[in-house]
Amino acid sequence: MLESLNQILYNLYNSPSLPFGRSTMDMIKVSASSRTAAVAGAIAGVVREFKRAEVQAIGAGAVNQAVKALALATGYLKNDNIQIVCVPEFADVTIDDKVRTAIKFVVEPR
Repeated sequence: MLESLNQILYNLYNSPSLPFGRSTMDMIKVSASSRTAAVAGAIAGVVREFKRAEVQAIGAGAVNQAVKALALATGYLKNDNIQIVCVPEFADVTIDDKVRTAIKFVVEPR
């Protein structure tokens, strides 16, 4: 429920007809419970708009969901003749005053 509400707000916030659209790209954060189709749609939308996306995941379950979403996003973008490449990186993230290691996927058109 919360994720579908977040997706609706994401779509509303990024609507080109509204005056408060984004001018900068945000990190797409993925959890183990993220719906892969929603994440894939967010990745495809950000790549279409900014020609680049960053996807962050912490933990094996989140990385699994992120990789599946990247595979789906590849198919979504193929319909627009956009081929993407994905470069994984390590990133240190501070959560509750603790440093955790995340996997960051940088997604760009080929």
